[in-house]
Amino acid sequence: MIHAILGLFIRISNAFGIKWAPLDLPMQRRLQTLGALAWVIITLCGEPLCILAFFKLIYSAYWWLGILYAVWMINDIEVCHRGGRKIEWVRNWKLWSYYADYFPIQLRKTSELDPDKNYLLAVFPHGVVSSGIMGAFASNSRHVNKIFPGMSFNFITLAGHFSVPFFRDFILSLGGCSSSQESLLYLLDKKKRKGNGVILMVGGAAEALNSHPGEYTVVLKRRKGFIRVAMKSGAPLVPVFSFGEPDVYRPLDNPQDSWTRKIQEKVREITGISPIFLIGRGIFQYSFGILPMRAPINVVVGAPMEVERNLDPTDEEVNAVHAQFTEKLIQLFESEKSKYLQNHENTELIIT
Repeated sequence: MIHAILGLFIRISNAFGIKWAPLDLPMQRRLQTLGALAWVIITLCGEPLCILAFFKLIYSAYWWLGILYAVWMINDIEVCHRGGRKIEWVRNWKLWSYYADYFPIQLRKTSELDPDKNYLLAVFPHGVVSSGIMGAFASNSRHVNKIFPGMSFNFITLAGHFSVPFFRDFILSLGGCSSSQESLLYLLDKKKRKGNGVILMVGGAAEALNSHPGEYTVVLKRRKGFIRVAMKSGAPLVPVFSFGEPDVYRPLDNPQDSWTRKIQEKVREITGISPIFLIGRGIFQYSFGILPMRAPINVVVGAPMEVERNLDPTDEEVNAVHAQFTEKLIQLFESEKSKYLQNHENTELIIT
């Protein structure tokens, strides 16, 4: 009787354009959906929930724990500029495997990375929430430590995230570090460490606004700070391309001259975060919601580009290295796109 009623409800919903998930989905698929939902909640609500939890603690009978944590946090605030604090136990949570299997996310390499060197990995495109990088580098779910033996990876994010109680400790445990130049140079300093890969989303929030299914528009022409960091540290630059990243969400149409885009750009200038409506699918239906779509993401790591150490590069020297890296990125996209994009003949890389 219950199945008959549910079946009737689904048929009526389908008539209104709502496509519901089958009732007999295997448990593995449901766990994958749970993993994706967990990451979306962390991304969207993690910081406000952690702030709320902190103030609840302060105004509870255990207020002294909140004070102790605040004092410790103030003394620990610089750790995001000093190599971070990864916790492999957190990076090995089974939750991340379910998350990566949801799309699925795969990590591919075209060349080896020498564990006696440090590398600056410049990743494109950013996508809406950088789903591929989370699965490939911010956890061990795709076996990054086996694909690149002897290497350790840190992903770079805005320094403001490390000022949020509790949330900072979570992203630190996954390998997060500040986007400051001080942080990048510390991670790439050969005197302090070797075998470190620094994951940088060069296009950042600005590039997120260009994320539309089937389109690959990256922000690179005016991004040269990462080139200076590579030159000052002497770290090789590695182009990384995340094929499929724009396909997991369907953002609002926002042409360059539209009011939607102007508002988004203004908010981004003020906050550093792009206001994007996550239009994906739901938990029990496929038509709308905040969950990403099940679209495969292939994170392809290109061959390293050697960079000569230069503590005080001129603009001309920076431009020369930037042009060389741009060519390497284009070569990576063109050589690999046929393996991972269905409409690769008509898909071009647009650099703005």
